[in-house]
Amino acid sequence: MKFKTLDLVALILVIIGGLNWLLVAFGYNLVTLIFGTVPTLEATVYVLVGLSAVYLAVVMPKLGRN
Repeated sequence: MKFKTLDLVALILVIIGGLNWLLVAFGYNLVTLIFGTVPTLEATVYVLVGLSAVYLAVVMPKLGRN
């Protein structure tokens, strides 16, 4: 299984998003703590994580075939 740069970036963003959701369960939101003063940047982070999840959902089955 060979990963391209985009695959690795998407994977890292999804892992960061998942860890953030874990922290949200305990009352902490790192994205808000880090970017909360700039709502547009905060929303951009959420969009990038979401798009990464969609990308991986489409690409991962194809990577598994190699």
